[in-house]
Amino acid sequence: MKILIIGGTGTISSAITRQLAESCSNNPAGCHELWLLNRGTRKSEVPDNVRQIIADINDEAEVLRQLGDNQFDAVCEFIGFLPSQVERDVRLFKGRTRQYVYISSASAYNKPAASHVITEGTMLANPYWEYSRNKIACEELLMKEYRENGFPITIVRPSHTYCERSVPTSVHGPNGSWSVLKRMMEGKPVIVHGDGSSLWTLTWNEDFARGFIGLLGNPKAIGEAFQIMSDEQLTWNQIYEAIARALDVTPHLYHVASDFLAAVAPKAWDFTGNLLGDKAVTVLFDCTKLKRAVPAFQATTRFDEGVRRCVAYLLAHPELQVEDPAFDSWCDSVIEAQEQAKSALFTDYI
Repeated sequence: MKILIIGGTGTISSAITRQLAESCSNNPAGCHELWLLNRGTRKSEVPDNVRQIIADINDEAEVLRQLGDNQFDAVCEFIGFLPSQVERDVRLFKGRTRQYVYISSASAYNKPAASHVITEGTMLANPYWEYSRNKIACEELLMKEYRENGFPITIVRPSHTYCERSVPTSVHGPNGSWSVLKRMMEGKPVIVHGDGSSLWTLTWNEDFARGFIGLLGNPKAIGEAFQIMSDEQLTWNQIYEAIARALDVTPHLYHVASDFLAAVAPKAWDFTGNLLGDKAVTVLFDCTKLKRAVPAFQATTRFDEGVRRCVAYLLAHPELQVEDPAFDSWCDSVIEAQEQAKSALFTDYI
């Protein structure tokens, strides 16, 4: 197949790029012709047998010039967040591709959901997070284009997908999770939302990539939405404990109510969306639909295995160890405030 990925070097798409590129080396008969369209900021990480169009996707004239008369079996959009960006893609690729795959988000599902078991038929509605509402609007636009004009769409909804470059945590600052790991290594308490018992699903990006690639050129995927994630569910306490084991430290988990964290965090951190609209809610994903379309799909990387790879990679790459003094100080302030409140109430009632 001839495949164009818009993006191709991010957390999710980099694994897809690698696996499609490796298919040529491992099985020349099943080789795919892979193209990436992006700004080239991580060009050195792209496999040699992948073609690149270096351009800003928003510059439609330049993109059309570089595309020439190329036709694709699949165009995969990883960096479309607004309806206007999806409308642009329809203009660019209508009549140029047999399949347009849009990466949406499992955070688009209704919060709170009527059932904690999520399928592709679960209502889409997220009053907490504008990011999710924009994804919903993009999906609705594409489904309308499919119904009315036959634009060959496939919608994919990932949940929390991670790779070796970052350890997944629920409460962190704008510089990522390194400060959380640093607090663990220094023996400081680490904030966990709620009581840490809500269930969450984490998916290693290489597992996600196998399910995604199985949808490319798949006639069962046209006009349909699929969620792709692991079958492993963990509490957030178990997630943080697994991180601590990978660091070989004893965790000191400190639980704070999710709505309190959202209320006292800087607005720019968007804990209302990230926590109340996503990570604080127990959800179990049913991937039966994906497995019917891609029978060989199975997520095989347990989180305890994946997080060990993450920790080893981060410790070996100091450039990824980004400090966040503001977040560290905020954690100390939140913990101190809660301890003072507990102490005052205890004193008042003895």
